[in-house]
Amino acid sequence: MAEITAQLVKDLREKSGAGMMDCKKALQENNGDVEAAMDWLRTKGLSKAAKKSDRAAAEGVVAGLISADGKTGVLIELNSETDFVAKNDKFQQAARDIAQVALTVEGVEAISAAKTASGEVVSDLVTNLIATIGENMRLRRSARLTVDQGAVALYLHNVAGEGVARLGVLVALEGAGDQQVLKDVGRRIAMHVAGTPTPPLALNSDELDPEVVAKEREIQTQTAMESGKPREIAEKMVEGRIRKWQEEVVLMKQPFVMNPDQTIEQLIAETSKQAGSPVTVKAFVRFALGEGVDRGPGGDFAAEVAQMTGQA
Repeated sequence: MAEITAQLVKDLREKSGAGMMDCKKALQENNGDVEAAMDWLRTKGLSKAAKKSDRAAAEGVVAGLISADGKTGVLIELNSETDFVAKNDKFQQAARDIAQVALTVEGVEAISAAKTASGEVVSDLVTNLIATIGENMRLRRSARLTVDQGAVALYLHNVAGEGVARLGVLVALEGAGDQQVLKDVGRRIAMHVAGTPTPPLALNSDELDPEVVAKEREIQTQTAMESGKPREIAEKMVEGRIRKWQEEVVLMKQPFVMNPDQTIEQLIAETSKQAGSPVTVKAFVRFALGEGVDRGPGGDFAAEVAQMTGQA
């Protein structure tokens, strides 16, 4: 039998779009002949994944998970083309399995190369799902928050199944006090991040993207100058408006949705007293399904499918 090298497997994988283990098996079954291996993959329905890789995947689920000790939380977004597939049990289970992997490795590339609890490489799991279900899918992004002391809270909104939803939020609170208090308050803040009319852009003003701040300043400056005010007064107006805008988009300055008379900053100060030690918000992450995805000229795939089946 011809030697099945890693490069040979890589070449077939790139050509076919099939999973790594499937490519290796195809080469073994065909004595290292790439073309014959391609035919073998086609007969198994595994090379179909490559034909779907250029189709937009903007539906799917956000999966979230908290570690057993409550100190690490993860979110992953697994995309599909339509919400029909997002409701598929196998698809949702794959998302949960990938979230479990994300507890141990960080970043999409590392997760994709790692193995699930059943021993299947994540990238192969996704590729095999594509071949089985018949839609393009991708692991789009992941996030992990960890604390040494404290708790990481998870909130899932518009739940689609166990541990999967259309919106997920993680909030990490650090503190050595009452851990149950931290868990409860962390979840309430996560619910705030999910439900506030203006989703926070950063934890505090220092963490705001300079480009976003510059763009807002430019908008406010133009507005002030068009009001006919002298430049020195216009500049003062801009500074005031920027401060007000920051209070609207910075988490710690936002009015708490469950008690609008109290900011998140004030809630944390109150929590420190309840917990018996200083508490700080270390970080938060908010994943809304499909946000920022270019759906391409095909637009809404769910609508497209409905039209094709005469349900539109």
